[in-house]
Amino acid sequence: MFDESLPAELRRFAADDRAIEGLPIRLVVALVVGVATMSVMLNMLSGVQGLAVTELDVKPSPDVVTPGERELSLLVVDADGDPVEGATVVVTDGTADVEGVPNAKSGADGTATVTVSASLRPNQEDGTIAVDVKPPAGSQFVDRRSNTEILVIEE
Repeated sequence: MFDESLPAELRRFAADDRAIEGLPIRLVVALVVGVATMSVMLNMLSGVQGLAVTELDVKPSPDVVTPGERELSLLVVDADGDPVEGATVVVTDGTADVEGVPNAKSGADGTATVTVSASLRPNQEDGTIAVDVKPPAGSQFVDRRSNTEILVIEE
């Protein structure tokens, strides 16, 4: 069945049908560690495409307002300053308060228009409201950094 010129240890190893049960424990540990390490490395490599994303920013106009209801024009741009269509902008409280959750989607020119009712808190002369961006679905855009805040000042 086996070549008789092989050493007895190799013939015994080749005839062993116990699979992993017959392996030395150090070899089993090395195999498990190797598989785990390879899994981590492959996960890192598959995440490389996540590095090829573009950060979005918002350019509000006006960027200084007074308390009350105001219409804001929010231009969504990529890192090169090009307009981004289909991004959702959401205006939220900062150190000033915003009534509701004003939001809009950017058009072909990258502009979203929202009506915001901002107010300052008692004994507050100025404050800020924040603008967050949700990138278009399926795009290579992200919004991880904070965007330009809108300053609210008392008249």
